[in-house]
Amino acid sequence: MSDSVIIVGITLVYLTMVLVVGLRARGQSSSSLEGYVAGGRHVGVVILFFILGAEIFSAFAFLGTPGWAYQHGAPAFYILAYLSLVPITIWALGPRVAKLGRERGYLTQGDMIADHYRSKPLGMLAGLIGVVALVPYLTIQIAGAGLLFQAATDGMVPFWLGGLLAFVVVAAYVFCSGLSGIGWTNLVQGLMMIVIAWFLGLAISERLYGGVGEMFTQLQQAAPEYLTMPGATGMNWGYFSTAVLVSAFGGAMWPHLFMKFYSADSGKTLRKVSVFYPLYAYLLVPLLFIGFAGILAFADTPLERADTVLLKMVMDVANFSPWVIGLMLSGALAAAMSTGANLAHTAAIVLVRDVMGPTVMKDASEKTTVSVTRWSVLGLSLAAYLIALLNPGSLVMILLTAYGVIIQLFPMVIGALFLPQLRRASVMAGALIGSLAFLLMEFVWSSPLGWHAGVWAMLLNVVAVAVWQRLVSATQDSQPRIRNSH
Repeated sequence: MSDSVIIVGITLVYLTMVLVVGLRARGQSSSSLEGYVAGGRHVGVVILFFILGAEIFSAFAFLGTPGWAYQHGAPAFYILAYLSLVPITIWALGPRVAKLGRERGYLTQGDMIADHYRSKPLGMLAGLIGVVALVPYLTIQIAGAGLLFQAATDGMVPFWLGGLLAFVVVAAYVFCSGLSGIGWTNLVQGLMMIVIAWFLGLAISERLYGGVGEMFTQLQQAAPEYLTMPGATGMNWGYFSTAVLVSAFGGAMWPHLFMKFYSADSGKTLRKVSVFYPLYAYLLVPLLFIGFAGILAFADTPLERADTVLLKMVMDVANFSPWVIGLMLSGALAAAMSTGANLAHTAAIVLVRDVMGPTVMKDASEKTTVSVTRWSVLGLSLAAYLIALLNPGSLVMILLTAYGVIIQLFPMVIGALFLPQLRRASVMAGALIGSLAFLLMEFVWSSPLGWHAGVWAMLLNVVAVAVWQRLVSATQDSQPRIRNSH
Protein backbone atom coordinates (compact mmCIF):
# COMPACT_ATOMS: atom_id res chain seq x y z
CA MET A 1 0.00 0.00 0.00
CA SER A 2 1.50 3.35 -1.06
CA ASP A 3 1.96 6.25 1.32
CA SER A 4 -0.53 8.42 -0.57
CA VAL A 5 -3.22 5.76 -0.31
CA ILE A 6 -2.74 5.55 3.48
CA ILE A 7 -2.90 9.35 3.80
CA VAL A 8 -6.03 9.59 1.67
CA GLY A 9 -7.65 6.70 3.54
CA ILE A 10 -7.08 8.28 6.96
CA THR A 11 -8.39 11.62 5.71
CA LEU A 12 -11.51 10.13 4.15
CA VAL A 13 -12.28 8.29 7.40
CA TYR A 14 -11.94 11.60 9.25
CA LEU A 15 -14.17 13.46 6.77
CA THR A 16 -16.78 10.72 7.08
CA MET A 17 -16.68 10.96 10.88
CA VAL A 18 -17.17 14.73 10.76
CA LEU A 19 -20.05 14.38 8.32
CA VAL A 20 -21.78 11.81 10.53
CA VAL A 21 -21.39 13.99 13.65
CA GLY A 22 -22.70 17.02 11.76
CA LEU A 23 -25.71 15.24 10.32
CA ARG A 24 -26.64 13.53 13.61
CA ALA A 25 -26.86 16.97 15.25
CA ARG A 26 -29.85 17.73 13.01
CA GLY A 27 -32.15 15.98 15.46
CA GLN A 28 -31.10 18.36 18.24
CA SER A 29 -32.24 21.56 16.51
CA SER A 30 -35.72 22.74 15.73
CA SER A 31 -36.81 23.42 12.16
CA SER A 32 -37.55 27.06 12.97
CA LEU A 33 -35.40 29.91 11.71
CA GLU A 34 -34.21 30.64 15.26
CA GLY A 35 -33.25 26.98 15.72
CA TYR A 36 -31.33 26.84 12.43
CA VAL A 37 -29.58 30.19 12.97
CA ALA A 38 -29.04 30.53 16.74
CA GLY A 39 -29.48 27.00 18.09
CA GLY A 40 -32.57 28.13 20.00
CA ARG A 41 -30.40 30.58 22.02
CA HIS A 42 -29.37 27.95 24.54
CA VAL A 43 -25.76 27.13 23.59
CA GLY A 44 -23.63 26.53 26.70
CA VAL A 45 -20.03 27.32 27.67
CA VAL A 46 -18.22 24.27 26.25
CA ILE A 47 -19.83 24.23 22.80
CA LEU A 48 -19.67 28.03 22.54
CA PHE A 49 -15.98 27.96 23.51
CA PHE A 50 -15.19 25.68 20.57
CA ILE A 51 -17.50 27.52 18.18
CA LEU A 52 -15.85 30.86 18.93
CA GLY A 53 -12.43 29.22 18.77
CA ALA A 54 -13.19 27.94 15.29
CA GLU A 55 -14.19 31.48 14.27
CA ILE A 56 -10.53 32.46 14.53
CA PHE A 57 -8.47 29.30 14.02
CA SER A 58 -8.82 28.17 10.45
CA ALA A 59 -6.74 27.32 7.40
CA PHE A 60 -5.22 30.71 8.13
CA ALA A 61 -3.94 29.31 11.44
CA PHE A 62 -2.50 26.03 10.15
CA LEU A 63 -1.05 27.36 6.90
CA GLY A 64 -0.92 31.16 7.11
CA THR A 65 0.58 31.44 10.60
CA PRO A 66 3.67 29.23 10.00
CA GLY A 67 3.88 30.76 6.53
CA TRP A 68 4.21 34.27 7.93
CA ALA A 69 6.72 33.16 10.57
CA TYR A 70 8.79 31.52 7.80
CA GLN A 71 8.54 34.49 5.44
CA HIS A 72 8.76 37.45 7.83
CA GLY A 73 10.01 36.19 11.19
CA ALA A 74 9.17 38.35 14.22
CA PRO A 75 6.34 40.33 12.50
CA ALA A 76 4.26 37.11 12.64
CA PHE A 77 3.74 37.81 16.33
CA TYR A 78 1.13 40.39 15.30
CA ILE A 79 -1.24 37.40 15.32
CA LEU A 80 -0.67 36.75 19.03
CA ALA A 81 -0.90 40.47 19.74
CA TYR A 82 -4.36 40.90 18.25
CA LEU A 83 -5.63 37.62 19.70
CA SER A 84 -4.81 38.96 23.16
CA LEU A 85 -7.47 41.63 22.53
CA VAL A 86 -10.21 39.21 21.41
CA PRO A 87 -11.30 38.23 24.97
CA ILE A 88 -11.81 41.93 25.73
CA THR A 89 -14.18 42.34 22.78
CA ILE A 90 -16.11 39.21 23.77
CA TRP A 91 -16.42 40.46 27.37
CA ALA A 92 -17.41 44.01 26.39
CA LEU A 93 -19.74 43.36 23.45
CA GLY A 94 -21.01 39.81 23.87
CA PRO A 95 -23.43 40.11 26.82
CA ARG A 96 -24.95 43.34 25.47
CA VAL A 97 -25.48 41.81 22.02
CA ALA A 98 -26.94 38.60 23.49
CA LYS A 99 -29.35 40.57 25.70
CA LEU A 100 -30.62 42.69 22.81
CA GLY A 101 -30.97 39.62 20.61
CA ARG A 102 -33.04 37.77 23.19
CA GLU A 103 -35.28 40.77 23.96
CA ARG A 104 -35.91 41.89 20.38
CA GLY A 105 -35.52 38.70 18.37
CA TYR A 106 -32.35 39.67 16.50
CA LEU A 107 -30.67 36.93 14.51
CA THR A 108 -28.10 38.92 12.52
CA GLN A 109 -25.94 41.97 12.91
CA GLY A 110 -28.09 43.70 10.28
CA ASP A 111 -31.22 43.06 12.37
CA MET A 112 -29.75 45.09 15.23
CA ILE A 113 -28.51 47.89 12.99
CA ALA A 114 -31.74 48.21 11.00
CA ASP A 115 -33.88 48.24 14.16
CA HIS A 116 -31.72 50.66 16.15
CA TYR A 117 -31.42 53.22 13.35
CA ARG A 118 -34.95 52.57 12.06
CA SER A 119 -33.47 52.04 8.61
CA LYS A 120 -33.80 48.89 6.51
CA PRO A 121 -31.39 50.28 3.88
CA LEU A 122 -28.72 50.60 6.58
CA GLY A 123 -29.29 46.99 7.62
CA MET A 124 -28.97 45.98 3.96
CA LEU A 125 -25.71 47.93 3.65
CA ALA A 126 -24.32 46.15 6.72
CA GLY A 127 -25.43 42.84 5.20
CA LEU A 128 -23.75 43.59 1.87
CA ILE A 129 -20.49 44.57 3.55
CA GLY A 130 -20.70 41.39 5.62
CA VAL A 131 -21.20 39.12 2.61
CA VAL A 132 -18.43 40.87 0.63
CA ALA A 133 -16.02 40.26 3.53
CA LEU A 134 -17.21 36.72 4.36
CA VAL A 135 -16.85 35.20 0.88
CA PRO A 136 -13.04 35.83 0.67
CA TYR A 137 -12.73 34.47 4.21
CA LEU A 138 -14.59 31.32 3.13
CA THR A 139 -12.36 31.15 0.05
CA ILE A 140 -9.33 30.91 2.34
CA GLN A 141 -10.73 27.76 3.95
CA ILE A 142 -11.47 26.04 0.66
CA ALA A 143 -8.14 27.06 -0.88
CA GLY A 144 -6.38 25.85 2.26
CA ALA A 145 -8.10 22.47 2.03
CA GLY A 146 -7.07 22.16 -1.62
CA LEU A 147 -3.45 22.97 -0.82
CA LEU A 148 -3.43 20.48 2.04
CA PHE A 149 -4.76 17.61 -0.03
CA GLN A 150 -2.50 18.33 -2.99
CA ALA A 151 0.69 18.54 -0.95
CA ALA A 152 -0.03 15.76 1.55
CA THR A 153 -0.93 13.24 -1.17
CA ASP A 154 1.90 14.30 -3.50
CA GLY A 155 -0.63 15.32 -6.12
CA MET A 156 -2.71 12.14 -5.97
CA VAL A 157 -5.63 14.35 -4.87
CA PRO A 158 -5.33 17.56 -6.92
CA PHE A 159 -6.07 21.04 -5.60
CA TRP A 160 -9.52 21.23 -7.20
CA LEU A 161 -10.64 17.86 -5.83
CA GLY A 162 -9.31 18.47 -2.31
CA GLY A 163 -11.13 21.79 -2.07
CA LEU A 164 -14.27 20.16 -3.48
CA LEU A 165 -14.24 17.35 -0.88
CA ALA A 166 -14.02 19.78 2.02
CA PHE A 167 -16.67 22.04 0.44
CA VAL A 168 -19.13 19.16 -0.01
CA VAL A 169 -18.76 17.82 3.56
CA VAL A 170 -19.13 21.27 5.17
CA ALA A 171 -22.01 22.35 2.95
CA ALA A 172 -23.85 19.07 3.63
CA TYR A 173 -23.98 19.28 7.42
CA VAL A 174 -24.49 23.05 7.51
CA PHE A 175 -27.35 22.65 5.01
CA CYS A 176 -29.01 19.99 7.15
CA SER A 177 -28.18 20.89 10.76
CA GLY A 178 -27.42 24.61 10.96
CA LEU A 179 -25.76 25.83 14.16
CA SER A 180 -26.23 22.51 16.00
CA GLY A 181 -24.15 20.70 13.38
CA ILE A 182 -21.50 23.42 13.51
CA GLY A 183 -21.28 23.26 17.30
CA TRP A 184 -20.76 19.52 17.63
CA THR A 185 -18.35 19.23 14.68
CA ASN A 186 -16.35 22.17 16.03
CA LEU A 187 -16.00 20.38 19.36
CA VAL A 188 -14.54 17.32 17.62
CA GLN A 189 -12.39 19.33 15.23
CA GLY A 190 -11.18 21.76 17.89
CA LEU A 191 -9.76 18.95 19.99
CA MET A 192 -8.20 17.44 16.87
CA MET A 193 -6.46 20.66 15.86
CA ILE A 194 -5.03 21.39 19.31
CA VAL A 195 -3.52 17.92 19.71
CA ILE A 196 -2.08 17.80 16.18
CA ALA A 197 -0.66 21.34 16.30
CA TRP A 198 1.23 20.78 19.57
CA PHE A 199 2.48 17.37 18.51
CA LEU A 200 3.87 18.69 15.23
CA GLY A 201 5.36 21.86 16.70
CA LEU A 202 7.27 20.03 19.41
CA ALA A 203 8.14 16.93 17.37
CA ILE A 204 9.59 18.89 14.43
CA SER A 205 11.72 21.07 16.70
CA GLU A 206 12.96 18.02 18.60
CA ARG A 207 13.73 15.93 15.50
CA LEU A 208 15.60 18.61 13.60
CA TYR A 209 17.26 20.76 16.25
CA GLY A 210 17.02 18.99 19.60
CA GLY A 211 14.23 21.12 20.99
CA VAL A 212 12.57 24.52 20.72
CA GLY A 213 15.25 26.38 22.68
CA GLU A 214 18.07 24.92 20.60
CA MET A 215 16.19 25.78 17.42
CA PHE A 216 16.00 29.46 18.35
CA THR A 217 19.66 29.43 19.41
CA GLN A 218 20.66 28.18 15.96
CA LEU A 219 18.33 30.68 14.32
CA GLN A 220 19.88 33.53 16.29
CA GLN A 221 23.30 32.53 15.00
CA ALA A 222 22.33 31.84 11.38
CA ALA A 223 19.62 34.43 10.66
CA PRO A 224 19.15 36.87 13.56
CA GLU A 225 17.17 39.31 11.39
CA TYR A 226 14.17 36.96 11.66
CA LEU A 227 14.01 37.41 15.43
CA THR A 228 13.76 41.20 15.59
CA MET A 229 11.59 43.86 14.04
CA PRO A 230 11.22 44.77 11.22
CA GLY A 231 11.93 41.14 10.36
CA ALA A 232 13.53 39.66 7.27
CA THR A 233 11.26 41.43 4.80
CA GLY A 234 11.41 44.88 6.36
CA MET A 235 7.84 45.11 7.66
CA ASN A 236 7.71 48.45 9.43
CA TRP A 237 6.26 49.09 12.86
CA GLY A 238 3.46 51.08 11.27
CA TYR A 239 2.11 48.10 9.33
CA PHE A 240 2.63 45.74 12.28
CA SER A 241 0.71 47.99 14.68
CA THR A 242 -2.09 48.85 12.28
CA ALA A 243 -2.50 45.18 11.33
CA VAL A 244 -3.03 44.45 15.04
CA LEU A 245 -5.63 47.25 15.33
CA VAL A 246 -7.50 46.26 12.17
CA SER A 247 -7.58 42.60 13.19
CA ALA A 248 -8.66 43.32 16.79
CA PHE A 249 -11.40 45.85 16.07
CA GLY A 250 -12.36 44.31 12.74
CA GLY A 251 -12.57 40.89 14.37
CA ALA A 252 -15.24 42.20 16.72
CA MET A 253 -17.34 43.23 13.72
CA TRP A 254 -17.56 39.89 11.94
CA PRO A 255 -21.24 38.92 11.41
CA HIS A 256 -20.53 35.31 12.39
CA LEU A 257 -19.17 36.46 15.75
CA PHE A 258 -22.34 38.45 16.42
CA MET A 259 -24.55 35.52 15.53
CA LYS A 260 -22.73 33.31 18.01
CA PHE A 261 -23.32 35.95 20.69
CA TYR A 262 -27.04 35.65 19.96
CA SER A 263 -26.85 31.87 20.43
CA ALA A 264 -25.46 32.02 24.00
CA ASP A 265 -27.81 30.97 26.79
CA SER A 266 -26.73 34.00 28.87
CA GLY A 267 -24.30 36.90 29.12
CA LYS A 268 -22.56 35.05 31.96
CA THR A 269 -21.76 32.21 29.56
CA LEU A 270 -20.08 34.64 27.16
CA ARG A 271 -17.97 36.13 29.95
CA LYS A 272 -16.84 32.64 30.99
CA VAL A 273 -15.88 31.92 27.39
CA SER A 274 -13.87 35.17 27.22
CA VAL A 275 -11.92 34.16 30.33
CA PHE A 276 -10.97 30.74 28.93
CA TYR A 277 -10.53 31.90 25.34
CA PRO A 278 -6.73 32.45 25.59
CA LEU A 279 -6.35 28.70 26.14
CA TYR A 280 -7.49 28.21 22.56
CA ALA A 281 -5.02 30.86 21.34
CA TYR A 282 -2.15 28.68 22.53
CA LEU A 283 -2.86 26.60 19.43
CA LEU A 284 -0.87 29.14 17.40
CA VAL A 285 2.34 28.88 19.43
CA PRO A 286 3.49 25.48 18.04
CA LEU A 287 2.47 26.57 14.54
CA LEU A 288 4.80 29.55 14.86
CA PHE A 289 7.55 27.11 15.94
CA ILE A 290 7.09 25.23 12.66
CA GLY A 291 7.46 28.43 10.64
CA PHE A 292 10.67 29.40 12.41
CA ALA A 293 11.99 25.86 11.96
CA GLY A 294 11.42 26.24 8.23
CA ILE A 295 13.71 29.28 8.07
CA LEU A 296 16.69 27.06 8.87
CA ALA A 297 15.47 24.03 6.93
CA PHE A 298 14.98 25.93 3.65
CA ALA A 299 17.80 28.45 3.98
CA ASP A 300 19.44 27.25 0.75
CA THR A 301 16.29 26.47 -1.25
CA PRO A 302 13.54 28.99 -0.37
CA LEU A 303 9.96 27.89 -0.87
CA GLU A 304 7.98 29.41 -3.72
CA ARG A 305 4.89 29.70 -1.52
CA ALA A 306 5.34 30.41 2.19
CA ASP A 307 1.93 28.96 3.08
CA THR A 308 3.23 25.47 2.28
CA VAL A 309 5.99 25.48 4.91
CA LEU A 310 4.08 23.28 7.38
CA LEU A 311 3.38 20.69 4.71
CA LYS A 312 6.95 20.70 3.45
CA MET A 313 8.35 20.38 6.97
CA VAL A 314 6.12 17.44 7.82
CA MET A 315 6.52 15.56 4.54
CA ASP A 316 9.96 16.38 3.16
CA VAL A 317 12.12 17.41 6.13
CA ALA A 318 10.98 15.68 9.30
CA ASN A 319 10.22 12.40 7.46
CA PHE A 320 7.12 11.44 9.42
CA SER A 321 5.32 8.20 8.58
CA PRO A 322 2.26 8.37 6.28
CA TRP A 323 0.07 7.65 9.32
CA VAL A 324 1.30 10.83 11.01
CA ILE A 325 0.95 12.78 7.75
CA GLY A 326 -2.63 11.54 7.43
CA LEU A 327 -3.42 12.71 10.96
CA MET A 328 -1.69 16.04 10.25
CA LEU A 329 -3.82 16.51 7.16
CA SER A 330 -6.93 15.70 9.16
CA GLY A 331 -5.99 18.21 11.85
CA ALA A 332 -5.31 20.94 9.31
CA LEU A 333 -8.55 20.15 7.50
CA ALA A 334 -10.33 20.42 10.86
CA ALA A 335 -9.11 24.01 11.09
CA ALA A 336 -10.27 24.87 7.59
CA MET A 337 -13.62 23.08 7.80
CA SER A 338 -14.64 24.29 11.25
CA THR A 339 -14.24 27.92 10.25
CA GLY A 340 -15.65 27.29 6.77
CA ALA A 341 -18.84 25.90 8.29
CA ASN A 342 -19.32 29.04 10.40
CA LEU A 343 -18.66 31.31 7.44
CA ALA A 344 -20.95 29.49 5.01
CA HIS A 345 -23.73 29.42 7.62
CA THR A 346 -23.40 33.14 8.42
CA ALA A 347 -22.98 34.38 4.86
CA ALA A 348 -26.14 32.58 3.77
CA ILE A 349 -28.18 33.93 6.69
CA VAL A 350 -26.93 37.49 6.20
CA LEU A 351 -27.63 37.36 2.47
CA VAL A 352 -31.17 36.03 2.91
CA ARG A 353 -32.27 37.92 6.02
CA ASP A 354 -30.48 41.26 5.64
CA VAL A 355 -30.19 41.72 1.87
CA MET A 356 -33.00 39.66 0.30
CA GLY A 357 -35.43 39.83 3.24
CA PRO A 358 -36.37 43.52 2.88
CA THR A 359 -36.54 43.24 -0.95
CA VAL A 360 -37.30 40.15 -3.03
CA MET A 361 -38.34 38.04 0.00
CA LYS A 362 -40.34 40.70 1.80
CA ASP A 363 -43.46 38.56 2.24
CA ALA A 364 -41.78 35.14 2.51
CA SER A 365 -42.87 32.73 5.24
CA GLU A 366 -40.47 31.41 7.87
CA LYS A 367 -40.44 28.00 6.20
CA THR A 368 -39.49 29.56 2.87
CA THR A 369 -36.80 31.68 4.52
CA VAL A 370 -35.20 28.63 6.14
CA SER A 371 -35.30 26.76 2.83
CA VAL A 372 -33.73 29.61 0.86
CA THR A 373 -31.08 30.02 3.56
CA ARG A 374 -30.14 26.35 3.30
CA TRP A 375 -29.74 26.60 -0.48
CA SER A 376 -27.79 29.83 -0.12
CA VAL A 377 -25.25 27.88 1.96
CA LEU A 378 -24.60 25.74 -1.11
CA GLY A 379 -24.59 28.70 -3.52
CA LEU A 380 -22.15 30.85 -1.57
CA SER A 381 -19.89 27.88 -0.81
CA LEU A 382 -19.80 27.10 -4.52
CA ALA A 383 -18.91 30.72 -5.32
CA ALA A 384 -16.05 30.63 -2.79
CA TYR A 385 -14.88 27.32 -4.26
CA LEU A 386 -14.75 28.78 -7.78
CA ILE A 387 -12.76 31.77 -6.50
CA ALA A 388 -10.39 29.37 -4.73
CA LEU A 389 -9.72 27.64 -8.06
CA LEU A 390 -8.08 30.87 -9.21
CA ASN A 391 -5.33 29.95 -6.72
CA PRO A 392 -5.27 33.21 -4.76
CA GLY A 393 -2.13 34.51 -3.05
CA SER A 394 -1.08 34.58 0.59
CA LEU A 395 -3.81 33.37 2.92
CA VAL A 396 -2.82 35.94 5.53
CA MET A 397 -3.01 38.81 3.03
CA ILE A 398 -6.47 37.68 1.87
CA LEU A 399 -7.62 37.65 5.49
CA LEU A 400 -6.16 41.09 6.21
CA THR A 401 -8.00 42.41 3.15
CA ALA A 402 -11.27 40.99 4.46
CA TYR A 403 -10.62 42.61 7.85
CA GLY A 404 -10.11 45.98 6.14
CA VAL A 405 -13.63 45.75 4.71
CA ILE A 406 -15.46 44.48 7.78
CA ILE A 407 -13.95 47.04 10.16
CA GLN A 408 -15.94 49.74 8.35
CA LEU A 409 -19.00 48.55 10.30
CA PHE A 410 -17.37 49.59 13.58
CA PRO A 411 -18.98 53.07 14.05
CA MET A 412 -22.51 51.92 13.26
CA VAL A 413 -22.24 48.86 15.52
CA ILE A 414 -20.80 50.83 18.44
CA GLY A 415 -23.52 53.44 17.87
CA ALA A 416 -26.22 50.78 18.07
CA LEU A 417 -24.78 49.36 21.28
CA PHE A 418 -23.42 52.33 23.22
CA LEU A 419 -23.86 55.69 21.38
CA PRO A 420 -27.56 56.25 20.64
CA GLN A 421 -26.89 59.85 19.54
CA LEU A 422 -25.28 58.68 16.28
CA ARG A 423 -27.63 59.14 13.31
CA ARG A 424 -28.25 56.69 10.54
CA ALA A 425 -27.18 59.14 7.81
CA SER A 426 -23.87 59.70 9.60
CA VAL A 427 -22.93 56.06 10.01
CA MET A 428 -24.08 55.19 6.49
CA ALA A 429 -21.93 57.96 5.01
CA GLY A 430 -18.99 56.81 7.12
CA ALA A 431 -19.32 53.15 6.09
CA LEU A 432 -19.60 54.00 2.38
CA ILE A 433 -16.65 56.42 2.43
CA GLY A 434 -14.51 54.06 4.50
CA SER A 435 -15.24 51.02 2.32
CA LEU A 436 -14.55 52.92 -0.92
CA ALA A 437 -11.34 54.42 0.49
CA PHE A 438 -10.11 50.99 1.62
CA LEU A 439 -10.74 49.36 -1.76
CA LEU A 440 -8.98 52.22 -3.57
CA MET A 441 -5.94 52.11 -1.28
CA GLU A 442 -5.80 48.33 -1.42
CA PHE A 443 -6.14 47.86 -5.17
CA VAL A 444 -5.44 51.22 -6.87
CA TRP A 445 -3.21 53.44 -4.72
CA SER A 446 -0.63 52.57 -2.12
CA SER A 447 -1.42 53.11 1.56
CA PRO A 448 0.34 56.16 3.11
CA LEU A 449 3.31 55.46 5.41
CA GLY A 450 3.04 51.75 4.63
CA TRP A 451 0.23 51.32 7.15
CA HIS A 452 -2.58 48.84 6.72
CA ALA A 453 -5.12 50.55 4.44
CA GLY A 454 -7.96 49.52 6.76
CA VAL A 455 -6.76 51.93 9.45
CA TRP A 456 -6.71 54.94 7.09
CA ALA A 457 -10.14 53.95 5.79
CA MET A 458 -11.39 53.60 9.36
CA LEU A 459 -10.10 57.09 10.21
CA LEU A 460 -11.90 58.54 7.18
CA ASN A 461 -15.00 56.64 8.28
CA VAL A 462 -14.91 58.16 11.76
CA VAL A 463 -14.20 61.66 10.39
CA ALA A 464 -17.13 61.35 8.00
CA VAL A 465 -19.43 60.31 10.86
CA ALA A 466 -18.27 63.23 13.02
CA VAL A 467 -18.62 65.81 10.22
CA TRP A 468 -22.07 64.54 9.26
CA GLN A 469 -23.19 64.63 12.89
CA ARG A 470 -22.00 68.24 13.19
CA LEU A 471 -23.71 69.28 9.94
CA VAL A 472 -27.01 67.72 10.97
CA SER A 473 -26.84 69.36 14.40
CA ALA A 474 -26.02 72.73 12.87
CA THR A 475 -28.92 72.42 10.41
CA GLN A 476 -31.36 71.60 13.17
CA ASP A 477 -30.10 74.48 15.33
CA SER A 478 -30.55 76.96 12.45
CA GLN A 479 -34.17 75.99 11.84
CA PRO A 480 -36.74 78.35 13.42
CA ARG A 481 -38.49 76.90 16.42
CA ILE A 482 -42.24 77.28 16.88
CA ARG A 483 -43.23 78.29 20.35
CA ASN A 484 -46.34 76.94 21.92
CA SER A 485 -48.90 79.62 22.64
CA HIS A 486 -50.90 79.47 25.83
